[in-house]
Amino acid sequence: MENSKNDRGKDLSRQNVHTFSYLKDRDAIIEKLYKGSSKHARILSRFYWVGSVIIVLAIWQLAAMSFQSTLLMPSPWLSAKAFYHAALDPQIHADLLITLWRIFLGFLVAVVIGLPLGFVMGYSRTFLSFLDPLITSLRQIPIMAWVPLAIIWFGLGNGPTIFLIAFAGIFPMMLSVVAGVQDISTDYYNAARSMGASNRSILIDIVLPSSLPSIMTGMRLALSAGWMSVI
Repeated sequence: MENSKNDRGKDLSRQNVHTFSYLKDRDAIIEKLYKGSSKHARILSRFYWVGSVIIVLAIWQLAAMSFQSTLLMPSPWLSAKAFYHAALDPQIHADLLITLWRIFLGFLVAVVIGLPLGFVMGYSRTFLSFLDPLITSLRQIPIMAWVPLAIIWFGLGNGPTIFLIAFAGIFPMMLSVVAGVQDISTDYYNAARSMGASNRSILIDIVLPSSLPSIMTGMRLALSAGWMSVI
């Protein structure tokens, strides 16, 4: 029975590592690339970036010319003009501030709920086995399926939007923390316990610092999920 729980925890940890490690790998590759590259290589890299933007704009312009409808496919120039006028509109500024405030509150709720749950699930196999079926079931439901219930529960206004943003951000936050805690070597726990450290000391001095990179990754993913859930 204990082996089955351990295997289940290892499977979830392996899944989380594969899901969230791409950000760490990407940052490490970029850092290694730019540290070991010459000035010529950096200029070439920027040239590629500019070239890709030009290619996208050219394809966009060709698509606009083929549609011949500013309603279905406006050209890049018309879109830039509309963006400029929108950026100067005070009403757009007010609406943007409201949206940013909702995202901040939803992100804050996701961190407050997902962070402690991730620590508990990553540290305790019992809690992991107990909560895993519920969390796995809830995170498979599309976010748009919660819109009617959110309106019924919270009414119109900020409530449903904040709920959806928080709901979308809780799972990446929590699962990233679980993966970070489970990646900590058991040697650190054994060494701390052999010197008489309490569970509180282990959490503050070992678990929290060691899982900090995964916490930051979870926060980035939670914020990204919140942006995608704004409706």
